[in-house]
Amino acid sequence: MRLHDCHATIAAMQNFEDPKDCTACPRLAEHLANIRRRAPDWHALPVPALGSLDARLIVVGLGPGEKGANRTGRPFTGDVAGELLYPALHRFGFASVPEALGPDKWANPAMRLTDCRITNAVRCLPPANKPTTAEIRQCNGHLKRELAAMPNLQVIVALGAIAHQALLWSYDLKLKNYPFGHNVKHQLPDGRLLVDSYHCSGYNWRTGRLSRESFEQVFAGIKAHLGE
Repeated sequence: MRLHDCHATIAAMQNFEDPKDCTACPRLAEHLANIRRRAPDWHALPVPALGSLDARLIVVGLGPGEKGANRTGRPFTGDVAGELLYPALHRFGFASVPEALGPDKWANPAMRLTDCRITNAVRCLPPANKPTTAEIRQCNGHLKRELAAMPNLQVIVALGAIAHQALLWSYDLKLKNYPFGHNVKHQLPDGRLLVDSYHCSGYNWRTGRLSRESFEQVFAGIKAHLGE
């Protein structure tokens, strides 16, 4: 674990509401509007977080997958990444069921998170799944306010290097002081623990960069850290 003498922190706030109708990024707003015209039953709007603001754990991904969260309206639901994430959360008691999808291939109504919240650094689906730096920066205010509205938060999991960078931006911290690596832990200035993980994407899974076992080790360590 790396410790740093920094004084950056996130000021406590009272409330947070997920951005539902945000159109601050014109490219993303136009992309979602085109998808809604093509597939009117898809969510194709900013994707809200899942789980309570009272949770001690938050998982931060990059952004919605086109046929996953962008379609179903729930983070990591309907794409390969969710097939790794939710079983891991379920194994360690953070999710009620391992299956993100129900029999109808939409968000499983039986899914409930316990002491855990899932969010994204970018709330809207970007074209080709590649947000620009400006778009990540634009959305960073939502993440900063969300973290500030979680009074019990102790552990933040960053899935992938971009989520890691976005998290550091929300704290006004420098990347050089908090290098990214799988299952690398950093103590943040406010006492919260940042735990990095390779993203649970289909690419990382298929290429062997990330295995189910190495991914679940991240949450095993978090469970131990939380004292359960």
